[in-house]
Amino acid sequence: MNRASLEHILRAAAAITNQRDIVVVGSQAILGQFPNAPDLLLSSIEADVFPRADPAKSILIDGAIGELSTFHETFGYYAHGVDETTATLPPGWQERLVPIHNENTGGATGWCLEVHDLAASKLVAGREKDLDFVQVMLREKMLCSETLAERAASLPVPPDRLDLTRERLRRLQGAP
Repeated sequence: MNRASLEHILRAAAAITNQRDIVVVGSQAILGQFPNAPDLLLSSIEADVFPRADPAKSILIDGAIGELSTFHETFGYYAHGVDETTATLPPGWQERLVPIHNENTGGATGWCLEVHDLAASKLVAGREKDLDFVQVMLREKMLCSETLAERAASLPVPPDRLDLTRERLRRLQGAP
């Protein structure tokens, strides 16, 4: 997915839900800060989104522009309607959201996770594809290691899961 595709999803999600503020929490949130992100970070054909003021309306997004919808079949990408609990995020993430608002969003504003919050959520999820995503972000110098470590350390998870998240980050940074 590229930035234009995400803007299209934002425009469509806003129209479907009659909500102008749409939050992007999945990997495609990278396009908020890095509109021309490396191709390795743009392989997903799905954007995880929800209306900021009324996350329950995500069901409308899934039905109209979700997986296997006419929208998906027509454009080759789709939206997955989620909510604010889909990703495990550091405290204060809402205040760090990065806006996308231009003529291509049709009056809507996409609110994308800030890259360190996005990377922290990927670290705690810990799937291979998530760790690969963070590894590319680190290699491409899209992240400050210290900021990422701070955000990861603040995640609202049990201590054993927090330890595992820290260990994943150490491994990705090449620490012994």
